[in-house]
Amino acid sequence: MAKANWRLEGRWLKNCSCAYGCPCDFNAPPTHGECRGFLGMLIDDGFFEETRLDGLGFFVVVHFPGPLHEGNGEAQPIIDERATAEQREALFTIMSGEHSDEGTLFHIFNLIVTRMHDPIFAPIAFEFDQEARRARLGVPGVLESAVEPIKNPVTGAPHRIRVVMPEGFEHIEGEIASASIESHGAIDFSTHGSHSTLAYVVQTPQGVAA
Repeated sequence: MAKANWRLEGRWLKNCSCAYGCPCDFNAPPTHGECRGFLGMLIDDGFFEETRLDGLGFFVVVHFPGPLHEGNGEAQPIIDERATAEQREALFTIMSGEHSDEGTLFHIFNLIVTRMHDPIFAPIAFEFDQEARRARLGVPGVLESAVEPIKNPVTGAPHRIRVVMPEGFEHIEGEIASASIESHGAIDFSTHGSHSTLAYVVQTPQGVAA
């Protein structure tokens, strides 16, 4: 099957229950044995074939009972309520991995997720400042998350660390920060002082372009 042409460029946020640094990025087991979190983006410039996706947000809340490569994950998509039926279908098609090369983000995601909960269509409030390591995500009644710089445990001063993955399938370079999460959809959990990655990404059918 020929792959459709698509591109997503924008502000990417991944917050999870692990310690700062996200062990998954280092092929290590989750900090607490399992992983609960979310990832997604606000699309600054995007399309699927002829359907424009600029300005829309989408996030996916996930739970994996062990290391991600072992699979058995569950997920619940959250889509900006402003998306038209055509735009929703475009986003779901991208997330399906059907139009992504093997080994890329959406292809891998669909190999390791075995249970997909019904999607939520809701207003998404998103603030994002990668340089300052600050972000805020709000989906009323479903998902709230705040991000701030990691603090030096002695002085309280902001601590800065950046992760670079030249062959990363999620992002190439990301700022690491501290997250709090309150998730009350199908995957219910909360965290405080857990991991966050902020990045600016470009995803394509061939993988991360930037």
